[in-house]
Amino acid sequence: MPHYPKYSIVIPAFNEGARIPATLQSVVTCIRANAWSAEVIVVNDGSTDATAKVVRDFARQAPEVRLVENPGNRGKGYSVRSGILQASGDVVMFTDSDLSAPIEEAERLFAAIAAGADIAIGSRWLERGRQTHRQPLYRQFFGRCFNAVTRAVMGLHFADTQCGFKAFTRAAAQTVFQLQTIERWGFDPEILFIALKRGFTVVEVPVSWAHDERTRMSYLKDGMQMLKELAIIRWNALTGHYSRQIKAALRTGETR
Repeated sequence: MPHYPKYSIVIPAFNEGARIPATLQSVVTCIRANAWSAEVIVVNDGSTDATAKVVRDFARQAPEVRLVENPGNRGKGYSVRSGILQASGDVVMFTDSDLSAPIEEAERLFAAIAAGADIAIGSRWLERGRQTHRQPLYRQFFGRCFNAVTRAVMGLHFADTQCGFKAFTRAAAQTVFQLQTIERWGFDPEILFIALKRGFTVVEVPVSWAHDERTRMSYLKDGMQMLKELAIIRWNALTGHYSRQIKAALRTGETR
């Protein structure tokens, strides 16, 4: 019988050739230090630099790592969905390639899953003292404004919907991400909206976090796009998209 890992760690990557080696080294070192049974899936989102080659080279000496290629640049949401739907672990998580939340913090998410949560989401705002390098004030302002709008429009009660550090049971991951439609930055509110609509238990977990100055997100341009995507989510809900029946890929399911 094939051996399936307990954990799958998905890392979306676009033009990350310069910093992905350090990221992978940190993740693999953590996996081995904690004796986790784990796989690491790097999803290359149509990078124009050497990201794919760097990951392949790294994987030669780290069998935990494998590369998934997108058909061109499709966005972070597409990349996360692609990696998670191809993951084999009983618990599946995704993290940003800059490791703004140190990978060691994954234990906090795993503990919440072990305690009964279907989904555990990292939060930068539940315990603000855990932020070791805060965002500039203008980014904090726009981020909190977007979160407030998201909470109001989507009916989400979470302090931080956008933190790129989330974990799921296999059943929850397969259900939620098969229904996901948003492919770029605004996918986080959608997957949380779907999760609650499908009756999953979502727990918010405070995590350590440090802002990376190299972040590519523009709160003006991408923020406007995410507002449009909130409207799409509401439309999907009204038309019954999130209520349709799907076949979840479980451990004993056909996809294994």
